[in-house]
Amino acid sequence: MFFVPGKHKEQGLPYNPFKACVLPRPIAWLSTHSSEGVCNLAPYSFFNAFSDEPPIIGVGIAPDSRGEGVKDTLTNILETEEFVFNLVSWQQRTEMNESSKPAPGHVDEFEAVGLEKLASNFIKPPRVKGAPVHFECKLFKTVELPNNTDGKHYTLVLGEVIGIHIDEAYLTNGMVDATKMKPLARLGYQDYSVVEDVIQLVRPKA
Repeated sequence: MFFVPGKHKEQGLPYNPFKACVLPRPIAWLSTHSSEGVCNLAPYSFFNAFSDEPPIIGVGIAPDSRGEGVKDTLTNILETEEFVFNLVSWQQRTEMNESSKPAPGHVDEFEAVGLEKLASNFIKPPRVKGAPVHFECKLFKTVELPNNTDGKHYTLVLGEVIGIHIDEAYLTNGMVDATKMKPLARLGYQDYSVVEDVIQLVRPKA
């Protein structure tokens, strides 16, 4: 099957399978802090790491579906240039999903979904208590991606990680143990996956 992006229905596909074919995707559960002091927490699945020296992570933030133009997460990042990436584990899947619910800018999603905050070391946005990993980030740059058919666009946010917190309960012999963390990943449609099995492939030498 072949189709041009945006014309999947011509091939009998009821939903665009693009995201269902780029999988699994880590979830960026981003906590931010507005200039007025209101905390925001929301998950994003267009996320990954792009460099380890210096550590750079990137997340694609969609235009606001409520018609207000910019999501609170992006507004806060542009105003304060700070955010925290909180790793989503299987144990916090429900809270993560609940925090995706659209809410006015004055709503603190930590309080709305019943999550406790942990202070960050270098930045104002708090961390999610119980998340196995937190990356404290400073904004590196933003990139406006091409407009869609509605004239709106995603924004790519690139952040430099300036501090990392790892729950030592998820380390085995000093190494991160994914099978203990059970990180959640986004698939397509309304589907998710969880890391439970790991295989090792040793990179061949030249």
